[in-house]
Amino acid sequence: MSSWPLLLILGIIAAGTAQGRRHSSLDVYHVDDNYEWTTWFNVDHPGGRGDYEQLDAIRFYYRTRVCDTPRALEARTTDWVPARETGEKIHADPTVGFWCLNEEQGPERNCSNYTVRFLCPKVNAVNIQGTWGSWSDWSPCPALCGEVGAQLRTRSCESTSVPCSGPKVEERECNGPECPKIECTLQCVMGRVNAECDACMCKDHILLGSVRNSGGLTAVGAAILRSGKLLTITDHNGHFHIPGVCPDGNTTLTVSLQGHATLSVVVPHSAEHTTVLSVQLKRAEKLHVLSNPESKVRREGQTAAFCCKVAGMPQPDKYQWFHNNNLLNKQSESTLVLKDLHPEHAGEYYCRARSASGSIKSKPATLTVLGNDEPSCNPKPESHLIRLPHDCYQNSTNSFYYDVGKCPICACVGQLDNGIRCKDTVAYCCGVAKMEERQLTCQGYQLPTMVVTQCGCQKCVDTKAFVHGRAIAADNGEPMRFGHIFMNGVRISRTGYKGTFSIQVPPETERLVLTFVDNMQKFVNTTKVLLFNTKGGTVYHEIKLLRKKDPVTISSTETNSLELGGVEGQEPMVQIQIPPNSFYTQNGEVFMGNVKASVTFLDPRDVSTAAAAQSDLNFVGDEGDTLPLRTYGMFSVDFSSEEKNEPLNAGEVKVFLDSDQVKMTEHLNIMKLWSLNPDTGLWEEEGSLQMEKKRRGKREERTFLIGNMEIRERRLFNLDVPENRRCYVKVRAFRSERFMPSEQVEGVVVSLINMEPSAGYSSNPRAWGRFDSVITGPNGACLPAFCDEQKPDAYTAYIMANFGGEELEAVSSTPKLNPNLIGVLQPYLGKLNYKRSDHEDPRVKKTAFRINMAKPSSNTAEESNGPVYPFENLKECEEASFSAGHFRFSRVEGDRYDYNTVPFNEDDPMSWTEDYLSWWPKPMEYRACYIKVKINSPHEINVRSRNMGGTHPKTVGQLYGLRDTRSIRDMDKTTISAVCLEFKCSGMLYDQDRVDRTLVKVIPQGACKRDHVNAMLQEYLVNHLPLAVNNDTNEFTMLAPLDPLGHNYGIYTVTDQDPRAAKEIALGRCFDGTSDGTSRVMKSNEGVALTFTCGDREATHQSVFQTMQSSQGQIGSSIVRGENRQTRRRQRGGANSLRSSRRRSTRDPRGKRAQTKS
Repeated sequence: MSSWPLLLILGIIAAGTAQGRRHSSLDVYHVDDNYEWTTWFNVDHPGGRGDYEQLDAIRFYYRTRVCDTPRALEARTTDWVPARETGEKIHADPTVGFWCLNEEQGPERNCSNYTVRFLCPKVNAVNIQGTWGSWSDWSPCPALCGEVGAQLRTRSCESTSVPCSGPKVEERECNGPECPKIECTLQCVMGRVNAECDACMCKDHILLGSVRNSGGLTAVGAAILRSGKLLTITDHNGHFHIPGVCPDGNTTLTVSLQGHATLSVVVPHSAEHTTVLSVQLKRAEKLHVLSNPESKVRREGQTAAFCCKVAGMPQPDKYQWFHNNNLLNKQSESTLVLKDLHPEHAGEYYCRARSASGSIKSKPATLTVLGNDEPSCNPKPESHLIRLPHDCYQNSTNSFYYDVGKCPICACVGQLDNGIRCKDTVAYCCGVAKMEERQLTCQGYQLPTMVVTQCGCQKCVDTKAFVHGRAIAADNGEPMRFGHIFMNGVRISRTGYKGTFSIQVPPETERLVLTFVDNMQKFVNTTKVLLFNTKGGTVYHEIKLLRKKDPVTISSTETNSLELGGVEGQEPMVQIQIPPNSFYTQNGEVFMGNVKASVTFLDPRDVSTAAAAQSDLNFVGDEGDTLPLRTYGMFSVDFSSEEKNEPLNAGEVKVFLDSDQVKMTEHLNIMKLWSLNPDTGLWEEEGSLQMEKKRRGKREERTFLIGNMEIRERRLFNLDVPENRRCYVKVRAFRSERFMPSEQVEGVVVSLINMEPSAGYSSNPRAWGRFDSVITGPNGACLPAFCDEQKPDAYTAYIMANFGGEELEAVSSTPKLNPNLIGVLQPYLGKLNYKRSDHEDPRVKKTAFRINMAKPSSNTAEESNGPVYPFENLKECEEASFSAGHFRFSRVEGDRYDYNTVPFNEDDPMSWTEDYLSWWPKPMEYRACYIKVKINSPHEINVRSRNMGGTHPKTVGQLYGLRDTRSIRDMDKTTISAVCLEFKCSGMLYDQDRVDRTLVKVIPQGACKRDHVNAMLQEYLVNHLPLAVNNDTNEFTMLAPLDPLGHNYGIYTVTDQDPRAAKEIALGRCFDGTSDGTSRVMKSNEGVALTFTCGDREATHQSVFQTMQSSQGQIGSSIVRGENRQTRRRQRGGANSLRSSRRRSTRDPRGKRAQTKS
């Protein structure tokens, strides 16, 4: 046999028979002097389907280094092992290339990484070749009219000993028959117009390209289109080859790949015969609403416009508008304009936007259409009761309450022009139009109070919304110090040393999505959807963070399995399996080496992890509705190279979910894998899971739900099922246990943890499936939850409430249920099985309750009026009257009483009134002031601040308000207590004309004597005249300082755009005795302004706070509840402070006596 056939056969055998040695002289290559080997090439890696070293791909990167018809190829691994010695099944052809498929190798084995070279003729070699036979005739031209086709002809090599050089097949361009002439106006600067007259063709030009997906991997099957017509699709290497495309700088191609945003690329201008494009795609961005339509109030004949702003990739291409859930025809724009309004136009409006990536619905907006003579606001005020001081019992009403009235919280028409706008330039609200002063007769004095007598339509108070709180570890409360806070990928704030943060919500924000990133890498990056009050003010949030798992070192060239489960003593829930050679860098290169892998799992079998759940477990359905998910576990992945610590991606990762952990069998067939979009806070589907039986190590065969995923730019994943059994739970929060409508508290964050399954299912009763939060408004809040109509106990829920960091208390369920206190009547209450968290164990905090999520039966009348409502009855839940069923929380009263001469509801900025005697003189700039008073006494003492006008001619001698607060005993010294007492700050009044230095009297109750005044405070008051007279040693009088003095003076001042936030921060500093810290424990000797010594005799008269809880109709219930409250009086927002255990007697102001228990 001559050297040429031997060389060709050996080249193929060397690459194609690696499983066994089938030729005795494979190490010998007979190479003629006219041929030489190329350099070694390695253009692919064995990740994915295998290793493909194909000639087309090599020519794509190295066009001039490989001849047209190589005579042989040689393959070796990157470890320099010849292909024939690897024992792997391989394939080779010198005219095609070399390839090895992972699926053809043995179990748990993948192909090696191969490198190849080719045998090509030398450039100056003597042309020794065989003889070709004659060419055949050209084949018929297949082109249609106006098209270009290719004719083929072939020939055969007639030599047997020497190979022929040159192609066996030739082709030539041919034109189809002429088409009927149609005038074409397209002008080509390069090439000629094609038959369709939609593109220019350059027959001598070839366009080569490569496409990578969002994670940097090769994009297989990406479509390349021009003017909407498919030109080609990418091969398994992500490459494409298109002849005839003109490089004129005007040709635009579209690249499309499932799950990615469509990308348009322009072929650059070039004079070369070949142009190369490299394309990197981005993940498709689901549609999300940037701004919802705004509710409006109009009169008949006026015009209203609703606007809907939606973003995504690709952008929405269609809008639909709905009125009361009915589709409006001929309305396909993002703006809906309604002219010449009539009463039938009133109702709810929302939009639905569509694009190739899906649909999304906006929130509904309400249009109210009033008659031309109909009042925009009801001029008659609503009832609003305020508590009066302890010595101001009203015989006319037999109570300590007085009705001062209030105006409804709603929008009104106002003075509007006829302009068509998405958002009205001026907002109008119902507010106070007239007030009258009333003098109330108290014990020995007259108490002035302002009463609302008329409401009217006026400009709304400009408000700003804030969120503040702390970011802390879920396991031990460690703060995330100096962490970054991102919104829409942009850093907007940082946490402080104690993990605190405060953020102003940007205007027109619909959904506040923040991501907390720890610089120290202790905690998992956490994305939260934070609730905020759209009416303005501050809402407090405690962000619970999962601690990152310590990384383990794994090899990228081996199969790696990571088991996930966070409950000790129980089987792991999830397993992640990473095949060898699956890691790659951010630019798409396969990574070879050691990998540091940290995978943190949030295990739903541990209820303590619920608050650390990311986002709000919602996704957008096919029709654009925002729908809930039930989680079976979340995991956060962090892969990085061991040497350089650079982040790594991973492809073809398998996820195994143990089916034994899915107790609700109906969930097995709908389980999906989701990833979190950190910008929208919504979960997006990554893929489904299929049931398979597998053996876990040497253990018994078990059934798993198995899915595949790629770990790219997103690092948080979720195993969830969509759940359609949904309800709402009505909850209200109150300032005290009196549970009066006028004492409802807005801005309370109420949270619900869905516990499932419970009785009726064989499951761990502590497993949770979903975590939701809402904030209370003027009519409470409606919490979404999973529920079941057939089995009342199929789902249970824990519900808790938090207000500025203070945990509110639920109504007791022992020793027996009291439906009137709980707010739900029997027999529905029994079906719900209400139990407070301390029901079984009195040592547990009383800040939560558990209920069965029993969906109300439509055939049972007593279940149709709350507190649980079917999902479709959300509006009925939100508008439910106070008498309808609801669950209740109340603040733990800190023995504190506030009275303002001009009433103001801190939850409603519109209740502020322009009055010289307003406690807060300027809306949206609230200044809170506290003075710290130390008491030497074995008893806790009530201390009052009496605040009057001091230097302003309009207010001098007139009462601003009273503040009564009981001192808190020192935890270490039983004879010392302290109190942080609020007083009205000095400063400008509402007209901003001149300042008033408030005349403040600090008056301890009982036989007390002033011992000491802070020297720096005294010096300040002496140097800032006038100086108040202080002859009475039983009290202290000052003209309040204008300056924010600080802890060295015992004065604590904070200005904020929310009154509750200002008070909370100032109070925290006062408790701590510092100007920048915060504490919930009273530090009696730090930062004190005044010291009093009080007698040790037991008080025989009723205290301020006992009196306020003992009005005539409430004495009995107050005594019962008093026993409950005595054991949990807060230090500040907490329920664990110490308190005297000695018995106290109380006396009704009319002479009736009752005993309270301590």
